[in-house]
Amino acid sequence: MFKFASLLAFLSVLPSISYAQSQVYGQCGGIQWGGPTTCVSGSVCTYVNDYYSQCLPGSATSSTSTRSTTSSTSTRTTTSTTTTGTGPTSTPAAGNPFVGYDVFLNPYYAAEVKAAAAAMTDSSLAAKAASVANIPSFFWLDTVSKVPTLGTFLSNATALQTSSGKKQIVPIVVYDLPDRDCAAKASNGEFSIANGGQANYYNYIDQIVAQIKQYPNVRVVAVIEPDSLANLVTNLNVAKCANAQTTYKTCVTYALQQLASVGVYMYMDAGHAGWLGWPANIQPAASLFASMYKSANSSPFVRGLATNVANYNALSAASPDPITQGNSNYDELHYIQALGPMLASAGFPAQFVVDQGRSGQQNLRNQWGDWCNIKGAGFGTRPTTSTPSSLIDAIVWVKPGGESDGTSNSSSPRFDSTCSLSDATQPAPEAGTWFQTYFETLVSKANPSL
Repeated sequence: MFKFASLLAFLSVLPSISYAQSQVYGQCGGIQWGGPTTCVSGSVCTYVNDYYSQCLPGSATSSTSTRSTTSSTSTRTTTSTTTTGTGPTSTPAAGNPFVGYDVFLNPYYAAEVKAAAAAMTDSSLAAKAASVANIPSFFWLDTVSKVPTLGTFLSNATALQTSSGKKQIVPIVVYDLPDRDCAAKASNGEFSIANGGQANYYNYIDQIVAQIKQYPNVRVVAVIEPDSLANLVTNLNVAKCANAQTTYKTCVTYALQQLASVGVYMYMDAGHAGWLGWPANIQPAASLFASMYKSANSSPFVRGLATNVANYNALSAASPDPITQGNSNYDELHYIQALGPMLASAGFPAQFVVDQGRSGQQNLRNQWGDWCNIKGAGFGTRPTTSTPSSLIDAIVWVKPGGESDGTSNSSSPRFDSTCSLSDATQPAPEAGTWFQTYFETLVSKANPSL
């Protein structure tokens, strides 16, 4: 089991909920946002994208949203002196990168959880909700503006590692490809291929590398570009995906190569059993992932693949969900055990991490492809290195439970019809924004119980 680093000291200095102003890390602006547009003292309303501005730590007492350019940086706050270095060793450690390390708690998510728990009137549910802040989840770098915050977290992790004597892992998601989410609308990104997207993405990766390079004593583990390569296996009939194919491969290769140069352990996103586990998809998927591994010079820092990111599949189902009929790979374990040998045969000795953050309840969906804020979902198995297969390095929580998958508002430019299906929780806010009702369901339906 992972040992989890405590950030109670960090959380204790965060302001309590203010109904006139948004709290630290709360939303403060964006298209169709009807809530507060100013932030509590000690934070600044910072533009993230057209649909989301967020209160980030800063010196102003209050601020309305200010739009920044893609290369801008936000105010940087650290708790210790920056360590200057050339980055971690270029030789990876043997074995599972999670073993022997504490996983640094994501302060961004912990603050959201603390605020959500404080808003609950049911004291028992609130106590369970508050405990989620102590479970590690990945920090999503889904816009350039969040990259400086990674530097803050790395600085804090360095200080914690020094003070506690316990080695730290900072888990991140690299997620900002141009024309991102090519087969859906809910998570469209900030870069367009037609408007310098590849160069902007390279700059985004370069900024991440520059942050990591400053903190060579902290290990970073990254999930690389959820949904991107999987879309190239099954969705090239979608014009946007066909047009993005070359750019996706080029950009992901650049990310793998550059992040390997500073010792980041990486898992490329590999969809899930209900996407690439089908007989027609799994061998083409293995061929694509193996080719991407080789495009990164077969770096051992490209550790393997991540599955079930932001999805709901069981790792090991007691019995197949009826919606999986026709696919022998009806859960993530079957998918991994089928895909792993194919990858090895193609020259990619891949290991896996599996997201179980929202997989506590099963047999909920009308169709296996339904992915948006599924009704009745609960938090699942806690992160651990105790797994049922030698192919699986760790069970993880990649998706921060409580952040919306997408909006059910049909008038939104990012509306995806999947978010208005009968098995999707409604009304739902924009993708990535806090969804209090949904978070409360995840807490109450958690299995094992919180």
